[in-house]
Amino acid sequence: MRPSIFITQPVAQSAIERLRSVADVEWNPDIEHTMTKDELRAAARGHDILFCLLQDRVDSDVIAANANLRAIASMKITPSDIDVAAATARRIPVTVIPPVVTEATADLHFGLLLALARRIVESDRVLRSGVFPGAQSMRLEGAFAWKKTIGLIGGGGRIGRAVAQRARGFSMRILYWGPRRIAESEEQKLDLSYVALEQLLAESDFVSIHAPLKPDTHHLIGARELALMKPTAFLVNTARGPIVDEAALARALADRRIAGAALDVYEYEPRVEAALLGMSNVVLTPHIGSAVAELRESMAHVVVDNIVAVLEGRTPPNCWNPEIYAIAQ
Repeated sequence: MRPSIFITQPVAQSAIERLRSVADVEWNPDIEHTMTKDELRAAARGHDILFCLLQDRVDSDVIAANANLRAIASMKITPSDIDVAAATARRIPVTVIPPVVTEATADLHFGLLLALARRIVESDRVLRSGVFPGAQSMRLEGAFAWKKTIGLIGGGGRIGRAVAQRARGFSMRILYWGPRRIAESEEQKLDLSYVALEQLLAESDFVSIHAPLKPDTHHLIGARELALMKPTAFLVNTARGPIVDEAALARALADRRIAGAALDVYEYEPRVEAALLGMSNVVLTPHIGSAVAELRESMAHVVVDNIVAVLEGRTPPNCWNPEIYAIAQ
């Protein structure tokens, strides 16, 4: 009997065809529907392997729905919404993908920065509403990115460094802060200056967030930190939503304590702080950092590689809990 696989949302057709060569495959066909817990439980109950995406929460109840579940294969770099402990207790491999989203996320990050500074989204809305203020009207005046100061929070990481490379093309002064300073040679290569977080917040025209989400980075940016920023400064976050206290950010924006914000990630995804939705000085995208067609296709194929390894009885190449194989031995 062929194994069965369930995919929680459509992925690249070439990846699906590879899976079909080794298993029966079903999937949720709605690209806009995130499966509910009950739907995930039903999918797990009826299939050998669950192929899940970043937005899926695979908790212990979902895992317990099938006593014969063989693998949870995630198209995510870290399985933060998967109960790895519950899977490990059942000797179920949890697989992930390598950190391949760096350049795509950096592209989006800088795109959001420019859209915010130059009021591109707002200008698009104005024009579509039938208003053409005039080529030199003050209606849509924005801010330079060129030669301004960008402060990278978590700037020593992959995406922070990739954004720094893009900032150099705009002749920006680049500050960074993180728990660990990178090598001096790397700083010189990217024109990075290491400063305290408070100095970064006070001097930056663009506060750019790239830190990982950990207990000590939850609400790293809150009311106190926002109050340290210039009233002309912008906040850009493509890292993880809970790093920013979203309610405090909404208050700071409403009070014009900072000039604007651009967000691709949210504290309580998929819910967005309601106050942000109506603000013209805010640019919002729905967590699309990796949304590049060729990248997403290669990501899906990494998941397929992991699944094929499981089906062939091998340790998958991107196993998050490889200790289950030592236990089995």
